[in-house]
Amino acid sequence: MQSAREHVGKIIRLLRRHYPQARTALEFRSPLQILVATILAAQCTDERVNKITPALFKKYPTAADLARADRGELETEIRSAGFFRNKAKSLLGAAKKITEDYGGAVPWTMDELLTLPGVARKTANIVLSAGFGKAEGIAVDTHARRLSQRLGLSREKDPDKIERDLLGLVPRKDWLDFNFLLVEHGRAVCQARKPRCAGCFLRGLCPSDAAFLEGKNKK
Repeated sequence: MQSAREHVGKIIRLLRRHYPQARTALEFRSPLQILVATILAAQCTDERVNKITPALFKKYPTAADLARADRGELETEIRSAGFFRNKAKSLLGAAKKITEDYGGAVPWTMDELLTLPGVARKTANIVLSAGFGKAEGIAVDTHARRLSQRLGLSREKDPDKIERDLLGLVPRKDWLDFNFLLVEHGRAVCQARKPRCAGCFLRGLCPSDAAFLEGKNKK
């Protein structure tokens, strides 16, 4: 009988075959930039964030520069990302913490990243994987949450509990890319409202396939 880890292994191999260049769509050149971009990306598209960040990175090239930013100006600069007041507060708080406690360099451990204002495990995991090439967990964003449930990898709704389930199933060597693979598939095929089950290469491995197709045929 096939084990759960073997099942997940098959899913990962297919995802890697179809998305060999899977990585974050956020544009950045340093750990600080991916941190800023990831904070802005909450409840916002990566495409929108990538339109905001070039000017932001140029104006605030270091954590110290960002920590000294006028809050009102920063809010205006990131307004189109949504929730701009809370995001500005998080950016300023994180930049100040990095400047005062970490010598101006973004910390590179999970425990230290979690001390930064506005940084929870999802953000920390993305910064670690994309910015440092370190795998200390698996980022659970909206795509990872949706696909984890549809693929039967977790029944949980809380991101931290979903991550715990994934860490027990996904081999550590795949932690680094697993979120990016799910995001790619979530955008291309397993979309939120209209998953393209009929043409999905994971059909034979997905317990949600029959349910979606049955519902579609009843309409």
